[in-house]
Amino acid sequence: MTGPSLAGVWNRKAGTLASFTRYSPAIKSANIEWNEETLDEWIADPQHLIPSNQMTFAGIKDPQQRVDLLAFLKQATQSGASVAQGTGNMGGMIGGGRVPNLKSLDPAARVKEITYCKDTYTITTANSETRKFWERNLRLKTDASGDGPEKDAPALLPAGMRGDRADVIFADPAEISAHIAAKC
Repeated sequence: MTGPSLAGVWNRKAGTLASFTRYSPAIKSANIEWNEETLDEWIADPQHLIPSNQMTFAGIKDPQQRVDLLAFLKQATQSGASVAQGTGNMGGMIGGGRVPNLKSLDPAARVKEITYCKDTYTITTANSETRKFWERNLRLKTDASGDGPEKDAPALLPAGMRGDRADVIFADPAEISAHIAAKC
């Protein structure tokens, strides 16, 4: 997850969700409780509310769009909310979504071989299908959690709405260079 789960965000102190360990020092030290007023100010301009935070979002300037978003968030983030936890490739951003278990993969998602030539990665999966990705459209990631891939069994997951992007997820950073062969 890029950010903390928003489930139960109302009346939670900023920077305190135990399951998210990547808060910036600015957020951790901000003495802010999330409510309609503070969330509105955050959504309008995160840097104004908490200077030096690491949020890469410039904000939503239109007040009506913020009102609509806050109304949705208030409903969607309550305990037992019936609002969908994510759609399409958004990965369930509101409620944290479920990260797929990468230990048991379909052959189409299990990486067999990765080659690199000029600006293109070619990925062959366990079902012998081959896909090519422009180097800027392929992200190399790691997942050491209990749901991460087995050692030396990287996973290929779609990452873009157009099917032109993907993530290759390894069990350990040391595996990345060991699995990529230069081949033109």
